[in-house]
Amino acid sequence: MAGHTRNEITIAAPLDLVWDMTNDLENWPQLFSEYASVEVLKREGRKTTFRLTMHPDDNGTVWSWVSEREPDRENRTVRARRVETGPFAHMDIHWAYEEVPGGTRMVWTQDFAMKPEAPVDDDWMTDNINRNSKVQMALIRDKIQQAAGDRPAPALAD
Repeated sequence: MAGHTRNEITIAAPLDLVWDMTNDLENWPQLFSEYASVEVLKREGRKTTFRLTMHPDDNGTVWSWVSEREPDRENRTVRARRVETGPFAHMDIHWAYEEVPGGTRMVWTQDFAMKPEAPVDDDWMTDNINRNSKVQMALIRDKIQQAAGDRPAPALAD
């Protein structure tokens, strides 16, 4: 079995601003609430290899891993994958951006599988990613809309 998530949000801002802010890796700790730091390890063409470190979880554990990310501005997509997979057998990520009436739609798709010895299974991680993606996307939407000069959109209802 494997996990698959797809989450999307519309941001009331031009595609160029959404693209620029969400693809500025060094600024991710200010854009995402979950990341404490980003360390760029290597750049080759459009591909960046980097280490993400999260803030401590409720148990005080600090999670960190290395990923590769390759944006394709012309096609408005980003492909990423974990290089240091940790509890994942694999983690592949696809971001897509689309101009829509009223702004930019951003779609995050994640395909993954947990290792048999991981502390959680694919279903648990699917639920966790879906919950957290909604929170992070709403934060990102609000920050980008503020940068665009708009008032933040109302919080998502549960």
